Amino acid sequence: MTGILLKVASVSVFVTMSTLIKAGADAMPAGQIVFFRSAFAIVPILAFLAVRGQLEGAWRTASPLSHVRRGLVGVLAMGCGFYGILHLPLPDAIAIGYAMPLLTVVFAALFLGETVRIFRWSAVAVGLGGVLIITWPRLSLFSDGFGSGEALGAIAVLTSAALGATAMILVRKLVLTEKTPTIVLYFSLTATVLSLVSLPFGWIVPDWQTLLMMALAGFCGGLGQILLTQSYRHADVSTIAPFEYTSIVLGILIGYFIFGDVPTWTMLTGTAIVVGAGLFVILREHRLGLERKAQRRLVTPQG
Repeated sequence: MTGILLKVASVSVFVTMSTLIKAGADAMPAGQIVFFRSAFAIVPILAFLAVRGQLEGAWRTASPLSHVRRGLVGVLAMGCGFYGILHLPLPDAIAIGYAMPLLTVVFAALFLGETVRIFRWSAVAVGLGGVLIITWPRLSLFSDGFGSGEALGAIAVLTSAALGATAMILVRKLVLTEKTPTIVLYFSLTATVLSLVSLPFGWIVPDWQTLLMMALAGFCGGLGQILLTQSYRHADVSTIAPFEYTSIVLGILIGYFIFGDVPTWTMLTGTAIVVGAGLFVILREHRLGLERKAQRRLVTPQG
């Protein structure tokens, strides 16, 4: 229950972060939003590591260039995702973002050589079909919306999902040699520095209200990462993962009551398909994990 509560708390904090960005950064370039998100996220991360006595050890790394690569991909993913949040209804942006774990399965098979059997391939195909149902009304060539902000926003979120899946592959490689605090800390640092590259492309001087909202959004990003990391210490991934989908419920409520976004039947139908496919993959992974544990117990000498 502790792990589940921490997971739900992390989802709530991340949705709050997205809400603050959508409400306060409508005129801010995506690169500048990434800077605020990354820079202010360092504050709770440093405080958490200091309290746990892990701050000194978190700076030690054997793969600095790997952190830079992961940071670059993460910055691009965040930038695209934030652009999509600003140009799409919040529930749509969240639902399209569910393509990331599905694409991670595909990329793990292609780039890590992981075995993906027909059941998971089928679930991924169905889930991506659900994403297409959500995005098609934004991308339809039969309307003038292809060049509109919503169409570009949908493309941006899809791109963010693909880049996010790539980042997950890089993280899977990093965890072989690096500790979790090191990965989290260096990502925030490299993302902050790399986002400054966008400075010549039109940053704005925010008023104090916008600055406060962006600072809070960044703080929420760091806090959400801490809560997410801690949730995995209290329960299996397969137990916690389904609660990621509570974000769509929060997104629909916030979108309706704060931004006046009314969910369409197309979005709800596509989201149901994507969530169903994601849950199937999670349950399948849980079952395979139990089978592997049972096999290890059988081959382990007793007594």
